[in-house]
Amino acid sequence: MTIETVSENRSHSGTQGVYKHPSTETGTDMTFSVFVPPQADDRPCPVLWYLSGLTCTHANVTEKGEYRAACAKAGIIFVAPDTSPRGEGVADDDAYDMGQGAGFYVDATQEPWSPHFRMRSYVERELPALIAEHFPADMDRQGITGHSMGGHGALTIGLRNPETFRSISAFAPIVSPLNCPWGEKALSGYLGEDRADWREYDACALIADGARADALLIDQGTADQFLEEQLKPQLLAEACKDAGIPLTLNMRSGYDHSYYFISSFMADHVAWHARRLKA
Repeated sequence: MTIETVSENRSHSGTQGVYKHPSTETGTDMTFSVFVPPQADDRPCPVLWYLSGLTCTHANVTEKGEYRAACAKAGIIFVAPDTSPRGEGVADDDAYDMGQGAGFYVDATQEPWSPHFRMRSYVERELPALIAEHFPADMDRQGITGHSMGGHGALTIGLRNPETFRSISAFAPIVSPLNCPWGEKALSGYLGEDRADWREYDACALIADGARADALLIDQGTADQFLEEQLKPQLLAEACKDAGIPLTLNMRSGYDHSYYFISSFMADHVAWHARRLKA
C-alpha cells in the first residue's frame, strides 16, 4: 500500500506528518495525520487513535488538539484519520450532520451511502494495516479516543475490538445514537430503519449485549450545548454500572464542546492511555 506525503514538520523532537492514500474501502483518496515521537528512532511505539467529530477532518485535532508534547513525553504515536470519504461522486447532504464530514464510523448499507461510506472498515482494518507498514508502530499496543461523533466511534470500535484496543477514552461522546436526534438521523440513513441493526454502533447497547472493557475514561463539559439532547453521558454511566465496567466520568465545570475543552484535558488522556499501553 502506497502513501503520499502531504507535509512533514519537526515538533517536540518528533515528526508531525500529513499523508494521503487511495482507499480500497471508501473508493476515494483519504487523508490522515500521524505524529511520531522521538522514541520511535530507537523502537516501535504504542499507537493512540483519535477520531474527530461532525464537520471535522484530520486537521482539527492536528492543529488545535495540543497532544504532541504529551505524546513526545510518553512515546506515543498519534493517528488522526478523516471523518468520512470525500470528493466528486461521493454522496452528500445539505445538513452538517449527514454525509461528507459525518460518516459516524459505520459501514453504510443503504443507498446512496453504501458505495463509499465504510469508515468502520477503514478505521478497523485498512488504515491500521497502512500504519503498520509505513510507521514504527507497535500494533500490539493500541488505544483509541475521540470527540463527539468521534467519541461514539472510539467507544464502539474499542468495545467491538477488545483484542486490539487496550484502552478507550472519549471527549463529550455521543454515547447512545439509539437515543438522540443525531444518531437516529444518521443510523436510519446509513443502515435503514431496523433499529436492531443499529446496536453494534451504540456503546450503551454494545455493553448491554455483553461487550466489556477494563476501564473507560470520559471527559464532558457541563456547559456543552449538546449535553442534554445529544450526548447523555448518564446513559453510559448506567450501562457501565450495570455491567461492572469501571468508568471515570469527569464533568468539567464551565467547559463547552470546542477544542478549548479538548486541548485542556488532552494531556490527561494521553497519560491515561500511556499507562495502560505500557503496562
